[in-house]
Amino acid sequence: MPGTSITTAFIPVQDPLAAADWYSRMLDLAVGSSNTFSAVLGAAGSASVTLMGPDSGIDAAPGLPWATCNFRVDDLAKTRARLAESGVPTGPIEGSADVCLFFTARDPDGNTLLLTDR
Repeated sequence: MPGTSITTAFIPVQDPLAAADWYSRMLDLAVGSSNTFSAVLGAAGSASVTLMGPDSGIDAAPGLPWATCNFRVDDLAKTRARLAESGVPTGPIEGSADVCLFFTARDPDGNTLLLTDR
């Protein structure tokens, strides 16, 4: 019996092309495809994130106050510092080293992002 896998998370944005560039630079994600409709980004061995623009017909406005997924990064403190130095609004590192450490950030469209150490 085949299992279930998660393939993508959707995030509403105003401009998928500009958003894809930001996610690529800030989170080191590879852009698989991008146009005015949507942009699909991913990393080796992981699910993708699809940035949905207004042309896609998505019934969600950018500026989500909650994260649609989490982004696991290799060095949480370094990533947080780099984002903050780039002017990205970031929260403090929280959680438990035994379970999971995380912080939140906001993309240029005001969407909440959750970055984790695992």
